[in-house]
Amino acid sequence: MEGKLIIFAAPSGSGKSTIIKGIMADGGAENLNLHFSISATSRAPRGTEKDGVEYFFLTPEEFKEKIANDEFVEYEEVYADRFYGTLKSQVDKQLAAGENIVFDVDVKGALRIKKLYGKRALSIFIQPPSVEELRRRLEGRGTDAPEVIEQRIERAKYELSQAEHFDEVIINDNLEIAQVEACALVEDFLAD
Repeated sequence: MEGKLIIFAAPSGSGKSTIIKGIMADGGAENLNLHFSISATSRAPRGTEKDGVEYFFLTPEEFKEKIANDEFVEYEEVYADRFYGTLKSQVDKQLAAGENIVFDVDVKGALRIKKLYGKRALSIFIQPPSVEELRRRLEGRGTDAPEVIEQRIERAKYELSQAEHFDEVIINDNLEIAQVEACALVEDFLAD
């Protein structure tokens, strides 16, 4: 049986990565046959990263060639010649193997994947309770300069305006409850 796609998107600081880790932990990955999508990037490997494990490492030229050949389900140029994206061939390989693929992508990428795969994909938007709370969380991390936080807040305002295009929206004002809601949505989707 072919696998399905579970797509998560959210503004930075909404708790998306924590919620995904919660679903993948405690046997969730095994019991639900969940596997992360392996993205491609034009950046060099870091530390012990291996090609085909954490990422598929491509040169900027190879990445651009694959874009021109429409080989990505989604991609983004984050900085000049620094690309990240999801190869159609990798998604198709994982689906054919019966794997349920979990995507942790930006809003534009999520909507593009949903459009391509339709009912085989569940798109979930993780929303902070408010922009003010999002700002508090980002400041509380202590990892970003004030101007970076402002950029993230501006981007978040756009991303929040796109929530209505997702299959499901989870408001993360309580992490435990949000994780339970997300897990239930994923389990119900995969049981269909």
